[in-house]
Amino acid sequence: MKRIFAVATADTKGEELAFLSDAIAKAGAPVVTVDVGTRQPSISTDISAGEVAAFHPDGGEAVLGTNDRGTAVAAMGIAFARFLKSHDDIAGVIGLGGGGGTSIITTGMRELPVGLPKIMVSTLASGDVSPYVDISDIVMMPSVTDMTGVNRLSRTILHNAAQAIAGMAMHPAPAVAGLPSIGLTMFGVTTDCVTQIVSQLRGRYDCMAFHATGTGGRTMEKLVDSGMLQGVIDITTTEVCDLLLGGVLPATPDRFGAIERTKVPWVGSAGALDMVNFWAPATVPERFRGRQFYEHNPNVTLMRTTADECRQIGRWIAERLNRCEGEICFLIPERGVSALDMEGGAFFDPQADAALFEAIETTLKQSPSRRCVRLPFHINDPKFAQAAASAFVEITGD
Repeated sequence: MKRIFAVATADTKGEELAFLSDAIAKAGAPVVTVDVGTRQPSISTDISAGEVAAFHPDGGEAVLGTNDRGTAVAAMGIAFARFLKSHDDIAGVIGLGGGGGTSIITTGMRELPVGLPKIMVSTLASGDVSPYVDISDIVMMPSVTDMTGVNRLSRTILHNAAQAIAGMAMHPAPAVAGLPSIGLTMFGVTTDCVTQIVSQLRGRYDCMAFHATGTGGRTMEKLVDSGMLQGVIDITTTEVCDLLLGGVLPATPDRFGAIERTKVPWVGSAGALDMVNFWAPATVPERFRGRQFYEHNPNVTLMRTTADECRQIGRWIAERLNRCEGEICFLIPERGVSALDMEGGAFFDPQADAALFEAIETTLKQSPSRRCVRLPFHINDPKFAQAAASAFVEITGD
């Protein structure tokens, strides 16, 4: 039987954890309490901190055998993530905590599949929660007051949280049958292309577009790794520019890693490889002063990539695609890679584009399953979108 895992540091949040667990049980959901504290607990729990700590790669002593709180908290987060991944009986996870507890619990939550209910009641939930949520679907719920025992307000907050996780766990979203799901990457300057591809493939696939802002690409690849996407049309690979050149919307070095690991069919292109993203003009690093810029809006500044940078970017992408053993097709839009990179556009630079295309072509190790195709179209030309859709259908055999 699947159960809700209610988690807290029982050394400092024992009273709150007991109240939360009781409220979940009264809501009719099976619940198990888990201690992720690093000191002596104030209540007994179903799963002790020692049991969780034992999942650390270096054993429980790496977590509970240190007097340094920061070290212990980081180590417990690693152990808790491995603990959760070892269980197949989780209906949902709800945590409560301050700074340390939030860090530990969300470290584990981020490793769980998208769609599995996750609620974190936290003293930090009204601030910048991106370090805790990252690319997961954790619901951050403000505790409003700090947690020093249950009071009139915290009873209401914890009751509401209990009802929320119980409802999610007891009434899961129905499984959706039908079309296979695919991921597509999109940016404002490639929207026309991706929109046209989606319109052509909607009858064959459940199309999910991801905004290529660093987190978008990582989210898409996490879904590929989890088996939720059966293929990718990676038109907009611009996050690589920010990774290599210091922009603010970077990919990680693992970009395309999920494609390598899963061997899902992949059609990609050079969308927005003509630009690096920065925030307002004043934030652009001094080393780039004097370069060619375009003010996308008052808060976003785009910098045109040079021919040398394009060679670096092209080689990096092709080298990673060389590791992929599934069906791969890279499409080169010879007349421009973004809405700004077209004749008369702010970033029109045929020499830089030529350097990019040559680097991709010469570095990519082509084979019957790994191809590079030049197309005499702009990336937002309907004919390019048609070619991309057709290429994907071809390599999937649908």
